[in-house]
This record gives sequence, C-alpha cells and structure tokens, in this order.
Amino acid sequence: MSTSSGKQPASGGGDPAPKPSRRVFSPEYKLAMVAEYENAANGEKGAILRREGLYSSHIIEWTRARDAGQLGQFGADRTDAVPTAAGSRVKKSAEQIELEKLRRQNEKLQADLKKTRMALDIMGKAHALLEELSESADNDNPPRRS
Repeated sequence: MSTSSGKQPASGGGDPAPKPSRRVFSPEYKLAMVAEYENAANGEKGAILRREGLYSSHIIEWTRARDAGQLGQFGADRTDAVPTAAGSRVKKSAEQIELEKLRRQNEKLQADLKKTRMALDIMGKAHALLEELSESADNDNPPRRS
C-alpha cells in the first residue's frame, strides 16, 4: 500500500520505542568511579558496577586512560581536585597511584610468601615424620613364615 505523499502509513500510532542514545560520561565521573572502585573492598566492587550500570571493562578502560594522563587533560583548572559524589577529593598524582599499586602488590606477595613458608614448614615436618617411620620399620624385623 503506498500513499501519494510518499510517507509510510502509521501503524499503531507512532514510533513504538525511541532510538536509544549512547551514554556519555564526563572525565570527572570517570575519575570518581575509578577511585571509588579501587578503594572498595573486593565484595563491594560488583555492587558499585550494578548501582551505576557499568561494566568492569569501563573501569579498566578508564583506569588505563587515567594512568596514561588522558583523563586529566580536559581543563586547566582541574589539576588540583576531582569532585566526587561524596564531595571533593584531592587528585592523586601518577606517582601516588603507582606507589599505592606497588604497596598492594607488595602486601599480596608478602601474604603469598607467608603461605609458602608455612607450606614448606609442614612439608618438612611431614618428611621428618615419614623418615622416622621408615627408620623404625627398617629396625623391626617382621616374623618370617616358613
């Protein structure tokens, strides 16, 4: 069915759903979300993503951009503070961010080292026990059958 004006006939009274628009996040929002995500405990990180409707890939991408200095170059007056939902927070320098990252990595490695040392201690005790049992078994002569 065609109309003389070239328009398609309306079926049902209009556009059923408006075309979705792409979300755009400001640099301030990105920095605030990265900071909140990094400062959250492991169990709370997923809750932050769900609350904001974000994906972990957003945080990863924004963290890389922040570390590369791409999020802090949008204004000359933004270098001293980054506003957040809870107020304003002093912006961390790249050295401070790297220092925090290295401290977290150091804590994790120290915990891993402690676990490894405990495991080696247990293995050493188990080895000594098995060696002692082996020696006592060698000294005991089992009865011979004829």
